[in-house]
Amino acid sequence: MHVVIMGCGRVGSALARGLEKLGHDVAVIDRDPGAFRRLAPDFAGRKVTGIGFDRDTLIEAGIDKADAFAAVSSGDNSNIIAARVARETFGVDNVVARIYDANRAAVYQKLGIPTVATVRWTADQVIRRLIPEGLLSEWRDPSGKIVIAEVALSPEWVGTKITALEAAAGARVALLTRLGDGMLPDASTLVQEGDLVHFSLEWSRIHEITAICAAGPKPGDD
Repeated sequence: MHVVIMGCGRVGSALARGLEKLGHDVAVIDRDPGAFRRLAPDFAGRKVTGIGFDRDTLIEAGIDKADAFAAVSSGDNSNIIAARVARETFGVDNVVARIYDANRAAVYQKLGIPTVATVRWTADQVIRRLIPEGLLSEWRDPSGKIVIAEVALSPEWVGTKITALEAAAGARVALLTRLGDGMLPDASTLVQEGDLVHFSLEWSRIHEITAICAAGPKPGDD
């Protein structure tokens, strides 16, 4: 994957290092060239000085070929503007914005931009949201066999019944997060764009289920 990160503070630099260690190609944007000192001397990614929501700056960072974009600067407004430009202008599907104000985070979530408030922030959470095959474990039973986890869905599942998704995955959808609010799906619930799907599943089947969800429905899955 090619990932563009706006902001080279403590979080942005940690994300850049973590993603590069996972084998991804990374470009980092910051308006202060001195911020790049936080990156490791052997960082092989692109360093772009500029404003993260400026079109030319984003193009220099390779946004036109990006698979994911993370806006993690120190400004809420800059982060949400950059995230919306990445998604709406350049068509990047996997976008996440860091929001300091937890109350505003829910509002931005309703705009279709996954947000992470500072109180919940870890570099691992962001990486899991950016990588399409990502799975974010939220609860595990004492034996370690059963987990509740957020599993990334292919956009091709949009419009499909939750029951069809459960049948294909062989696992139960415990809940959805839609427009920032939790909801319990029923037999008539359809997957909508921007839904976060939380499965109750067996830990041993994680890779199988994430692959099914990432691949999209097969003929007859309706």
